[in-house]
Amino acid sequence: MKSLTRIAICMLFLAFFCSEACAVPSGQVVKADAVRQVLTDYIKNRTASLGLEVNVKRIGYGGDLSLPAGKVDYEVVAPQQWEGWGSANLALIVRVNGQVKRNLPIKVEVEALTEMVVTNRQLERGQVITASDVALQKRDLATAGGKICNNIAEVVGMRLKNTIRGNVPLRGDQLEKIPIVKNGQLVTILLENDSLRITATGRCKGAGGAGDLVIVQNMSSKKEIPARIVDAGTVRVEF
Repeated sequence: MKSLTRIAICMLFLAFFCSEACAVPSGQVVKADAVRQVLTDYIKNRTASLGLEVNVKRIGYGGDLSLPAGKVDYEVVAPQQWEGWGSANLALIVRVNGQVKRNLPIKVEVEALTEMVVTNRQLERGQVITASDVALQKRDLATAGGKICNNIAEVVGMRLKNTIRGNVPLRGDQLEKIPIVKNGQLVTILLENDSLRITATGRCKGAGGAGDLVIVQNMSSKKEIPARIVDAGTVRVEF
């Protein structure tokens, strides 16, 4: 009987010390899907006001995240120049009860679709664009590059600086206005407001299209002033 009592006491001691030595620290696990959702929500919020159709194509993260117990907060840090689409290396900072526990570099690929002007066929350098040369299509901004044109009316009548292949987006830096005023041309300088209208003869010190700003020399005073081109023979002084 005494031996049985001793065995029981030993078992109680063993159970106590084993529970102390083998206890697993309390913590929590954040699933990989939840981590990816944090990145997805960040990207969607960042681009929400841009009027784009945004699709997160890839988030380079896998595996569950083991963390201590406590309140979990996330902060996503993106490169300063990142616009919200294309490829980027983001940093996911994970805090538990306000303390940083993880700083994860995560690569993402984001598609941002919007309507843009696309060439219907190859267009040659110096060609003046007509409505039949282009179409409006939904394309990915990440693959377009540069400042795209999204209005057919703004490209029709413009001249190409270089030859452009067919089925590619048009960028603003590939286009130029057709000069309607030549360098050295005599023009009428117009200065007017609600109660005053003055005209003078001037000579342009540059070429430009309608709406462009050029320097014009007043032929009487010889002073040079900036003026905006109205038509092929008139510039307006803004004041």
